[in-house]
Amino acid sequence: MAHPLVPQIIDLATPVAEELGLEVVGVVFHTNQSPPVLRVDIRNPQQDTGLNDCERMSRALETSLDGAQIVPDAYVLEVSSPGISRQLVTDREFISFKGFPVIISTSPPYDGQQEWIGQLIRRDETALYLNQKGHVVEIPRSLITKVQLEERR
Repeated sequence: MAHPLVPQIIDLATPVAEELGLEVVGVVFHTNQSPPVLRVDIRNPQQDTGLNDCERMSRALETSLDGAQIVPDAYVLEVSSPGISRQLVTDREFISFKGFPVIISTSPPYDGQQEWIGQLIRRDETALYLNQKGHVVEIPRSLITKVQLEERR
C-alpha cells in the first residue's frame, strides 16, 4: 500500500530529476520508521548512475520538498539508484550518507567481527563511527576494507 503522499512526491520529484538529466524510477515512504524515510530511486539514462547523481538529486529535491511543504513532519530523504555501486570512498560521500545504513567490512576482523552493520555517523582521520541501535561503535580505519550502503529491499 503506497503512502498517500507518494503521487505528489513523484509529481514534484519528476521535473527536478529531469532538470538534472535524471529519471525518477520509484518513491517509497517508510513511515514506520522514526524519523520517516522518504526514499527516491533515480537513474541516469545517459550513463551509470553514480553517487554524484544521487547527491545532486538529493539537494535539489530537498529544496523543492521544503518549499512545497507536502511532507508535514521531520523525515529523512534517501536518494538512491537501483543500479548504483554502493561503496563509499570520498569524504564527501561519507558526509552525504551520514545516517544511512551501511555495511562495513574489516580485515583482519575487528573485535571478533568481520562485518559491521549500522547507521553511518561519521569518519575522521583514525576511525569510522557507526550507530548500532543507539550504541556508537568506533572502528579503526586501518582495518576497514570496504564501506557500502546497505540495500533496503
